[in-house]
Amino acid sequence: MGGRSSSCLGTSYGDRRDRNFIGYGARPPDAQWPGRARVAVSLVLNVEEGSEQTVVRGDRVNEHVYDMIDAVDGAPNPTMESHFDYGPRAGYWRIVRVLERHGAVCTLNACAEALALSPWLGRDALGRGHEISCHGYRWLSSKGMSEADEREWIHRAVKTIADACGVRPVGWHTRCPHTPNTRRLLIEEGGFVYDSDAYDDDLPYLVEAGDRQHVVLPYSLDTNDMRFQRPEAGFVRAGDFADYVIDAFDWLWDEGATTPKMMTIGLHIRTIGRPGRIAGLDRVLRHVRDKGGAWIARRDQIARHWLAVHGRS
Repeated sequence: MGGRSSSCLGTSYGDRRDRNFIGYGARPPDAQWPGRARVAVSLVLNVEEGSEQTVVRGDRVNEHVYDMIDAVDGAPNPTMESHFDYGPRAGYWRIVRVLERHGAVCTLNACAEALALSPWLGRDALGRGHEISCHGYRWLSSKGMSEADEREWIHRAVKTIADACGVRPVGWHTRCPHTPNTRRLLIEEGGFVYDSDAYDDDLPYLVEAGDRQHVVLPYSLDTNDMRFQRPEAGFVRAGDFADYVIDAFDWLWDEGATTPKMMTIGLHIRTIGRPGRIAGLDRVLRHVRDKGGAWIARRDQIARHWLAVHGRS
């Protein structure tokens, strides 16, 4: 160590007792997916439009991520807002038509405020057999929130979605990072079956929640269309997205001969819904369908299956 003091090395391992580096180890459980599928495929369609930061509604800054990287703070940025507006106006319809063509269901990972502004979108998705999960009240992280504020944030999000769409979400996914309190507060709120505030496995897992168990469905940032907006290590053409996602699926499919796995494909209505990108999703779904051995399911279906098969009796 060259005699360096511990202060040069950052936080010591003793301060991170909550981390689990073992997981299922060398012998993951048999998922027992319906139909003995090798891979459970979860399509997650993020709906954030209208809940992003904008000074028009009193935020300190405008959103400036992904395609809209120019920071215009202190004044309205209608260009940024127009970029987000593409999702519900055009992208959503293109995506659901592709899903319908392949008989695929998805989970809408929706910010509550986005659905309050476009309740028709949530109701249309429900009518097509999709699920609505909660992506927070707004497209913001809960980092820095007090426990009381985060508890109210969760409660307000649940009520807003229920009021807008007539359903109570049973799933949750924070715009990262979440806080050390998030999962406990979700469990205390009641009604949640699962959350996706983890990126650490290829299978669901269970955590104790008093007299019941709560499911964690890990999310993925690599098999995700957000990489179209990260040119330094991302996708450019529709085929880049398709090739990467298909490579991931094929590898899990091979592993699934003995140890079935789960795969999440992250989508955004303003991103994959563009005409130059949507063919990538179409190609992925065609490949998954033609290869067979996949269960394309909503996240609530996957979570309830995991509880039924692997939860304590």
